[in-house]
Amino acid sequence: MHPLSDAELVDRLPDILINHDNKAFYRGWLERRLLLNRCLQCDTWHHPPKPVCPECWSDAVVPTPVCGEGTVHLLIRLRQGPPADGVDYSTPHPVATVELAEQEGLRYTSTVIGDGAADVAIGDSVRLTWIERNGAPYPVFERSGASSASER
Repeated sequence: MHPLSDAELVDRLPDILINHDNKAFYRGWLERRLLLNRCLQCDTWHHPPKPVCPECWSDAVVPTPVCGEGTVHLLIRLRQGPPADGVDYSTPHPVATVELAEQEGLRYTSTVIGDGAADVAIGDSVRLTWIERNGAPYPVFERSGASSASER
């Protein structure tokens, strides 16, 4: 597979504002890899993408894949919202902020899917998986031990 040009990236994700700071993050999405910035100077991870490390101000930040394991840190259940592929608001739709295993305080927010999603709670272990939304890969979480959405 050839590397996508910036124009191709924008074409693949038309509903997302792509800029110089986040384009590697979204290229990772298309490869089904969650790439978060990590500073080569102080080894601090951060998200959302920024051109400099918020800890040491170094510009030596690189998009780096995360393992995808984490713990639910914050949880809300949406009962209404804009239409989205695979979202049914007739039952509360879980949205979780997950603290990732790479570093305390490194968090990523997405939905929780699969077996047990309705019962997910703060403190539950989850892992990254991927679904298709609007014709492109989309990172989501499932409770650890649940069957993968990509296997369905």
